[in-house]
Amino acid sequence: MFILQENPIDPLQARNMCREPAKNGALVSFEGTVRADEHKGNQVNELLYIADTPACLAEGEKIIIEALSKFAINEAVCIQRIGKLKTTETAVWIGVWAEHRDEAFKGCRYIIEEIKKRLLIWKKEFYNDGTKTWIQGAQTQVNP
Repeated sequence: MFILQENPIDPLQARNMCREPAKNGALVSFEGTVRADEHKGNQVNELLYIADTPACLAEGEKIIIEALSKFAINEAVCIQRIGKLKTTETAVWIGVWAEHRDEAFKGCRYIIEEIKKRLLIWKKEFYNDGTKTWIQGAQTQVNP
């Protein structure tokens, strides 16, 4: 299951999205948060993520299906935030359930790596001095 959402991600609620928890011995999750990076001497205060929603939903689902077929995992969920996020907020949450931890780790890594490479998501950084800049999105050279 792949989800794009504007509201904050609740990792505990996301963890409960597993439909059959009793058949899994492992849950591997990844939580990517907005960090207060410096860019050319300016501190990042917040980010804006925008997405080509139809393309992201289709490609995100494709990535989940690929992970389910490549690894011995039972379920996988990826929730990607869009909209404005402050530092420390969760930007992406991935949960992978499996009978054994090794396959869950492999599935989780596959999902985050493919999401970063393939989704049409753009990021704009807002700095403490009031300036802002677009950071390139996946698969494109055009900034929205």
